[in-house]
Amino acid sequence: MVGDRNSPAQAMFALAFPSIDPTLVEIGPFAIRWYALAYIGGILLGWRYALVLARSSPVAFERRVLDDFLLWVTLGIVLGGRLGYVLFYKPAYFLSHPAEIVFVWQGGMSFHGGMLGVVIAIILFARLRRIPLLALGDIVACVVPIGLFLGRIANFINGELFGRVTDVSWGFIFPRGGDLPRHPSQLYEAALEGIVLFCVLALLWRFTGLKRRPGAIGGVFLVGYGLSRFVVEFAREPDPFLGYLFAGATMGQLLSVPMIVLGLCLIVWARPVREEAAAPAAPTPAAGQNKSKASARRRAKGKSGRR
Repeated sequence: MVGDRNSPAQAMFALAFPSIDPTLVEIGPFAIRWYALAYIGGILLGWRYALVLARSSPVAFERRVLDDFLLWVTLGIVLGGRLGYVLFYKPAYFLSHPAEIVFVWQGGMSFHGGMLGVVIAIILFARLRRIPLLALGDIVACVVPIGLFLGRIANFINGELFGRVTDVSWGFIFPRGGDLPRHPSQLYEAALEGIVLFCVLALLWRFTGLKRRPGAIGGVFLVGYGLSRFVVEFAREPDPFLGYLFAGATMGQLLSVPMIVLGLCLIVWARPVREEAAAPAAPTPAAGQNKSKASARRRAKGKSGRR
């Protein structure tokens, strides 16, 4: 609920924004920021969780395959996220300032672009290694909410991507958001896109048969994220250089609609797959020799009987 923008009572009852330095450690030109740690932590924790999921996957994945995929998915997140921001949000600006496209440290990453980058990485890696594409995508889908949660917490610490002006009792006055309280939309997204979506996917993986239908878990992720983002956008302040677009929707909402449609298609289209049985162990030379000797004795015994 949006209140009167000129009401001083709103600011009086607003929560104080926590004073957290966006830079964790700074030594000369070297700096470690919370936002960078969110990316690193999300990738590493996601990789460890992926190894756990692979043990119960209906399609067998060797650990070294997931280890190798870590680099691919990292490049997909960073390159896709940056290029998505450039193309979806500020194409005209970066067309005039192309050198700034690589200035990632100045901010500007798009989740939808990062998702496209990860999808491309999955497709290329799966084709190169000749592994099931959708099964790998399901594992990746289950771990993505970890990075989303950490990323949104970092957005809150940085005081960016805040919500619209509000009169709710939990509104915050953000350092760069003016004098009136705003929705902590970063925390809404951290809860829905991170915690809730992670729990839903984990429960579906563990207690249902959806993981035996490659693509279904990935489809649930796309629908879940798309709906979460679409809803939270009603409380999130749109980017000032874009504002409201078609029919009053924000860019985040417009980009979420194709995700929801694609997710529903994947859920409907997914087909069951049989679990791969463990390959039988090759017989040892000694065992092979013993088997040959036993066969020879049986043949000799048969011949003597017929004599």
